This record gives sequence, C-alpha cells and structure tokens, in this order.
Amino acid sequence: MAKLLLNLRNVPDDEADEVRAMLDANRIAWYETRPGLFGISLGAIWVKHDSDIDQAKRLMSVYQEGRQAKMRAEHEAAVRDGTAETFATLLRERPGWVLVRVVGIILLLALMGLPAYLISR
Repeated sequence: MAKLLLNLRNVPDDEADEVRAMLDANRIAWYETRPGLFGISLGAIWVKHDSDIDQAKRLMSVYQEGRQAKMRAEHEAAVRDGTAETFATLLRERPGWVLVRVVGIILLLALMGLPAYLISR
C-alpha cells in the first residue's frame, strides 16, 4: 500500500523537483497526485511500496536538513546585502496587495471585538 511522503501544500516547485529526482536516483518507486480542481485536495508524493518508506523517510530527513541550511544561508546573505524582503520593500513594490491584507486584518479584528462591544453596552 502506498505511503504519503510529501504533501505538496506550499512546497516550491524546485523542492518538489529535487525530491522527485532524489527518489529516482535511489530507485524508489513513487507516484504523484495532482491538486483537485477547487484546491480542496492538494497534491502529494507517495511511495508505492511499504518496504521503501523507511529509506525514503531517511533520505527526506537528510534532504530537508540540507535544504534548511541552504535556505537559511541564502536568507542571511540577503539580509547582509540588504536585498531581503521587508515590510517596507513589500509596501513599496506591491501597495495594493498590502493594503487589501491590512484592511482584511482590521475588519477581522473589528468583527472579533463586536460581541464584547455589544455585551458591554
């Protein structure tokens, strides 16, 4: 029976490609399910044979440690260079995107506080 190895929710394409290549390089049989039409079910990478799942999980653990170190190093380099994304750069580059989210947060907070306001009146 197939076992879930990697849920592809919020996984960048390059990471998914590297995991597929890692499985192929280690001759682990796998298949991938694609996301549903409405985004309710997301894609995943599955290991076909139960006998391969332990090896696949060990390989994933090693891969994820390496990827984590690589991403942290890239982020630290971007912070040092001043090219890391900050709220100010995001506001400058995509003000509409930021404004919609800030207004949404304010409306959500107001909606959450409404019952307390109505009770205290």
